[in-house]
Amino acid sequence: MPDSDDAQPPPPPQPNPAYEAPDIERAASAAPTERELEQQVPGARDARREGHDPYAALRIPDYRLYAAAFWVSVIGGQTQNVAVGWEIYKKTNSALSLGWLGLVMATPVLLLALPAGHVADTHSRRKILLATQSVSALCALGLAILSYTLPNWGHSVLGIYGLMLIGNSAATFARPARASIMPQLVPTEIFPNAVTWNSSIFETASMLGPALGGFICSVSLPAAYGFTLACWCATMALVYLLPDRRPIGHRARNVPSFSDLLVGVRFVWQSKLMLGTMTLDLFAVLLGGCTFLLPIFAKQLGGGAFAFGVLRAAPSIGALTMAMIIAHTPPFQRAGRALLLAVAGFGVATIVFGLSKNFYLSFAMLLLTGMCDNVSVVIRHTLVQLLTPDAMRGRVSAVNQVFIGSSNEIGGLESGLTAAAFGPVTSVVIGGIGTIMVVCGVASLWPQVRKLARLTDVRAEPIPAQPEPRGFEVVQSPSA
Repeated sequence: MPDSDDAQPPPPPQPNPAYEAPDIERAASAAPTERELEQQVPGARDARREGHDPYAALRIPDYRLYAAAFWVSVIGGQTQNVAVGWEIYKKTNSALSLGWLGLVMATPVLLLALPAGHVADTHSRRKILLATQSVSALCALGLAILSYTLPNWGHSVLGIYGLMLIGNSAATFARPARASIMPQLVPTEIFPNAVTWNSSIFETASMLGPALGGFICSVSLPAAYGFTLACWCATMALVYLLPDRRPIGHRARNVPSFSDLLVGVRFVWQSKLMLGTMTLDLFAVLLGGCTFLLPIFAKQLGGGAFAFGVLRAAPSIGALTMAMIIAHTPPFQRAGRALLLAVAGFGVATIVFGLSKNFYLSFAMLLLTGMCDNVSVVIRHTLVQLLTPDAMRGRVSAVNQVFIGSSNEIGGLESGLTAAAFGPVTSVVIGGIGTIMVVCGVASLWPQVRKLARLTDVRAEPIPAQPEPRGFEVVQSPSA
């Protein structure tokens, strides 16, 4: 007990917790609820701001709606990918055919990603998502009809390639719009938390989608495509409920110039931190990814369509586990070091998977690759969005899509070609070794990546100076 001489005068009476300073983010007519009044005890509001709130993003209604649409969309896409991969391998029994599927899926990204980014910065991102989901739904319907009418005809693989080309073209326009709309729904100070939850949502869907897809494919391939169609329709309904907000300070122009398309490229090139992280992920996924070869490994390990779905879901199970760990722990204090170690771990796990002859060990290694990849995804995606001004997020997300989105599919082509030439085991092992070499190269060439500390300290970088082209009209975003 303190001595009486040291006793302090009693503190002044605290105001009624039901009264608080005006909040400019809330309309004057919005009366607080009883639950809100109970939470507004003295010091509680400040404690939540100063402490770590793992559910900060989920407290925002618009983000919850966005997350639900994203979750359903990913489940549909993953189910469709499992069905397509299994059907192609079933009809051709060829690793090279799976590689060609990777090329078909990569081509729209390489050709359309930059125009897609410009569209995302000059048009309603919500309307873009509605339009692209409609195209994806029609492609799923076409795949179902093709699989049902020509179940045993090998030449129908060409039709599958064609529908996947159209569907991935729509997805190429959807990705920058979806990535750019999220920062408009979530405040900057909790954006890393939203990225973590987004990753958790993606991995949950990527875990359920392949497992569902493998199970449904074991019963009926057309039914798997029908399930995908239902997911796309549900996604459109959820996206329709999102607020329609134009990009801040966007430029309204119907036909972009070549210079407009390269703005995002110039921005990424000048940001060494962003360029280094994108390069790391690009070559790590291109060399170390083995997703497109999983039908082969599933058969070699004695399984069928369901075993393939389980293996396909394993990385997402690991990624979801890691995402939940990240969401419930304080932010990275040395994010750059964590990124490099995670990608190196991805390479080591890939090597062990390639050499494994046991289904459970193979499953465990794929689970570990997912855990490592999730660390990379959270750090990279947070950097891309926080380093980029809102008016450029669509174009920079498009560049990120070229780096990352195409690397998965081009990696599938690389895996198919090397597996056809040297066998699937050699292909995967060489890819894992290459991934570790990429980590060493990026750490040496871009010390900014190695020295990156806390993500919460990252701020948007200035837009590169360029002459203002004629014909542009600057349109300010309406206030929320």
